[in-house]
Amino acid sequence: MKSLKAILLFFFIVAALPFRDASAVDLAGSKDHPLLRRFAGSEIVGYQVKRFDAYELQSSTFSRYNLESKKREYVKPPLKPEGRLTRIWYEVAGDTGSLEVFRNYLNELTAKGFVVLYDSKKDPAATRWSNYLAPFGNMDMQTNRSNYIFYAAEKTGICVLSAKKSRPEGDVYLHLTAVEWGKSDAVYKARRGAYIALDIIEMQPMVQKMVTVSADEMAQSINAVGKVSLYGIYFDPGKWEIKPASRPAIQEIATLLKKQPELKLHVVGHTDNLGGYEVNTVLSKRRAEAVAATLVKEFGISALRLTANGAAYLAPVASNSTEAGRAKNRRVELVPR
Repeated sequence: MKSLKAILLFFFIVAALPFRDASAVDLAGSKDHPLLRRFAGSEIVGYQVKRFDAYELQSSTFSRYNLESKKREYVKPPLKPEGRLTRIWYEVAGDTGSLEVFRNYLNELTAKGFVVLYDSKKDPAATRWSNYLAPFGNMDMQTNRSNYIFYAAEKTGICVLSAKKSRPEGDVYLHLTAVEWGKSDAVYKARRGAYIALDIIEMQPMVQKMVTVSADEMAQSINAVGKVSLYGIYFDPGKWEIKPASRPAIQEIATLLKKQPELKLHVVGHTDNLGGYEVNTVLSKRRAEAVAATLVKEFGISALRLTANGAAYLAPVASNSTEAGRAKNRRVELVPR
């Protein structure tokens, strides 16, 4: 009797597991996202994970496609969540169509507590904008199919949705594109059937991972390139009060200045481009002044050795179009006078 119960329990557990076709061969290193099961018989043909990234999420119909900027424009401004980004492409070869897959995922998302933000099947204008529903052009990710496989698919079969799930540990946003290929295509490495692109963004703040630069490393950088960039000095957005976590970095600046008593420095604040030039000009200089003042008041450095300057966003080291790039641009630099 006990063995029979054990067998029944085993089959019950197996039946409750997500369905997966035993013949499916996933892209090496890829896996399903824990929040969402795959469509039966599908395999992963594209995969990418970024620990932190910015994402533009559609929540309304299109107004136009801007050929100059190569960006889609919407009736309502898109949402811009930031966090862990997981991108998965699934292939369902055979007789499966995009609408069948789309409906299955829609039901699955609803059952898991997601709220649908945009559904192209309920958008009368979606047919007119079908050329821009799928990702436009090359999508740079690991795949054993063509990077253009979604853009080149049959336009009449495109289905798109975006959704949101609220969680105490952070909201989750999802964007899904389903397309279909009526016949196999060797150029795009496409098989007849449906393809699903899932983009899942798990909201979370960026973790500051910059290592404190030592006084000796600062000296080496100044000697080699004429400056040193510091990311261990922290401020709240739009503020110039130095946060307590900045003390190790400022301590190393003081050590550098004490080791080299003849050294005089420009302390230069740099910002991203959010908020406009005038605001950032003031902000960057105030931040530089705060660093200089802390060195004088708390570490006994002569004020005559320090000159505070603000460069706003005029000397970026990365693109300001993403949060990752903006984070690199927010820095304090030391330049010898």
